[in-house]
Amino acid sequence: MKSFTVNEILTACSGKFFGENEILDKEVTHITTDSRKIKKDCVFAAIEGERVDGHNFISQCMEMGALCSICEKTPKDNSSHILVEDTKAALIKIAAAYRRKFTIPFVGISGSVGKTTTKEMISSVLSERFSTMKTEGNFNNDLGVPITLFTLEDSHEAAVVEMGISDFGEMSVLASMSRPDVCVITNIGSCHLEKLIDLDGVKRAKTEMFNYMNEGGTAVLSGDDEKLREIKEVHGKKPVFFGLSEGCDFTAKDIVSNNVDETSFTVCCSEGEFRATVYALGKHMVTNALAAAAVGKQFGLTDEEIARGIANYKTVGSRANVIKTDKLTIIDDCYNANPVSMRASMDTLAGFEGRRVAIVGDMKELGEKELELHADIGKFAAEKKLDLIICIGDLALEIYKEARPHIDAEWFKTVEEAKLEFYDMLTIGDTVLVKASHSMRFEDIVAYLKEM
Repeated sequence: MKSFTVNEILTACSGKFFGENEILDKEVTHITTDSRKIKKDCVFAAIEGERVDGHNFISQCMEMGALCSICEKTPKDNSSHILVEDTKAALIKIAAAYRRKFTIPFVGISGSVGKTTTKEMISSVLSERFSTMKTEGNFNNDLGVPITLFTLEDSHEAAVVEMGISDFGEMSVLASMSRPDVCVITNIGSCHLEKLIDLDGVKRAKTEMFNYMNEGGTAVLSGDDEKLREIKEVHGKKPVFFGLSEGCDFTAKDIVSNNVDETSFTVCCSEGEFRATVYALGKHMVTNALAAAAVGKQFGLTDEEIARGIANYKTVGSRANVIKTDKLTIIDDCYNANPVSMRASMDTLAGFEGRRVAIVGDMKELGEKELELHADIGKFAAEKKLDLIICIGDLALEIYKEARPHIDAEWFKTVEEAKLEFYDMLTIGDTVLVKASHSMRFEDIVAYLKEM
């Protein structure tokens, strides 16, 4: 960690310190909420969760070398601690104070779909020139962003921070900590509609980020998104648009895919053209690469550096990960799903040769229009002329109803019921897309298919 003392932490969170005063001037090595990640002279922040109360681990953390704890309740061993009303709120204030110690460029990323992939792509590009810190895993909420910021080191020369939200006001909390110089929004899609109501609500919530962009900063937005194209300027400055639509500042042509693990294309911008290859499938991956190219140019990277960074991108987890077995080609995209990402994945599947099968499930948190939005996916599957769609879950029944009159379709209430029929429904050589909201646990389907 950059030089950061216990006293600075105390001042940032406005807590009350109990312990030896000499501790206040000591520099901390790390701030963590995980008792398994204690380092000598770190600070342990005790979070009371639904299942585990971090306060129960304070004594253990102190014995392992922590300088003090941040907590809402006095530790049983009365060890050195900073007492606060709300540990999570305290961490947000501390993270904001720690971020202010850095003058390096920060990129903030959000969007309904593709923010994690785009984050990885941008960090891969920036890493060609800068030592780059990035959000790891899904640490993109009001607890994850502070933990991410605490990983910043003196050696870092750039930072890429992913921010995920589900309600109004949440982006303001995240962006006020991160204070981005470049704000990237991948799209405005039908997700978290239970709270955000409609696409205008999603747009309003996502663009709260702009209120905390540093002076002179730039908004980098998807020009393929209808709602984002409505934005003509941000703080008096025209946004930089990326995408495959006409008029985008960064676009692509001559897109060629091997339908396995490689997509090549020509990046086109005002400064010229250059060829790039992303080792992943789908036109949406080209769009993500264009976002990375746009950010790279903002920071002065050359065409060669950007192309290398795009080529060095690695697929993350269950996001359009292509798995080849002796019998099937599996597109493992089961990390999450909403209408935008579901269409993108089906579009990718439709580009494969041979028999194309989609195993899809419920998309959660879509609000009052959830049935209609699922039905629309059934229509889209039919338009793409998929050979078979296997729908699983109560909401996915609507996908089945719309698809069934036009293409071969099956419906099952549960994953276990569907798995019993896979041997009869799938054939050797099929390409199989697996996609649903994370709570549907479709990773079990991927594991099952790999063993078939």
